Amino acid sequence: MSAITSTSFSFPGQKSKYVGKVRDVYDLGDKIVMVATDRISAFDCVLPEGIPYKGQILNQIAALFLDATADIVPNWKISVPDPAVTIGHKCEPFKVEMVIRGCLSGHAWREYQAGKRSICGVAMPEGMKENERFPEPIITPTTKADAGHDLDISREEIIASGLVSAEDYAEIEKYTRALFSRGGEIAAKRGLILVDTKYEFGKKDGKIMLMDEVHTPDSSRYFYADGYEERIARGERQKQLSKEFVREWLMAGGFSGQEGQKVPEMTPEVVDGISKRYIELFEHVTGQTFSGSDRSVAEMEKNIKAAL
Repeated sequence: MSAITSTSFSFPGQKSKYVGKVRDVYDLGDKIVMVATDRISAFDCVLPEGIPYKGQILNQIAALFLDATADIVPNWKISVPDPAVTIGHKCEPFKVEMVIRGCLSGHAWREYQAGKRSICGVAMPEGMKENERFPEPIITPTTKADAGHDLDISREEIIASGLVSAEDYAEIEKYTRALFSRGGEIAAKRGLILVDTKYEFGKKDGKIMLMDEVHTPDSSRYFYADGYEERIARGERQKQLSKEFVREWLMAGGFSGQEGQKVPEMTPEVVDGISKRYIELFEHVTGQTFSGSDRSVAEMEKNIKAAL
């Protein structure tokens, strides 16, 4: 199957189209059509080749988890008319991303290694090892930058700056913990540990809603539960399910997003390998067998218009 890396649809009532790193978003006023393309990004860079099925995989995982958490918080999803498309409510987004961490990994570990014992105003215990569980999950929000990198920000700074009111922040913090708990329970049934993830919230008609993707390997980090404690004790790297393998391939080829660096050649074999890894991710995270949909952009458009 060929990767779908761009779309150029025109829908009745369309106000605008926004092209993100991996999504094409069509604004229909009170609704949006979000197309998860097969583009892939790493180190804030869109890579030159698309990955077949990637958009479908991420969209279907997100839809599954939106349905599995709808009893916790209302969400933006209305329908999934195509494997790679979600039609949803248009919300006014909060300008923060709610990052929650169950283990000392990734950015938090790098800060810890540098000697810091607090992140986003949240204390981290002394004497922790990389990837060790926190006594309780910690919330480490970031700004949601229109351009450039997101930045760490504390609860107090968010409220003081007016990015989110104290009342709304208390609500999204409560939702964040409940969503992470539910995601962890589902992951445990699959033999996985939900290590960290991020949630985005917005408002529609005064009601807080969960937006965007949820618990996908692009927005979350998973460890295999089997052997986790033993690897911690031996100081070994954890076996994980996330997009990290793509970053590792890029770094091995001399690319980490710095100026002047060149993305390694994405041969058909490399692209096929990444596609197969995403299929593996889907099957482990959902517990379902992946069924690829060989469709065209024209079929996608037909499906969306029939649903509008």
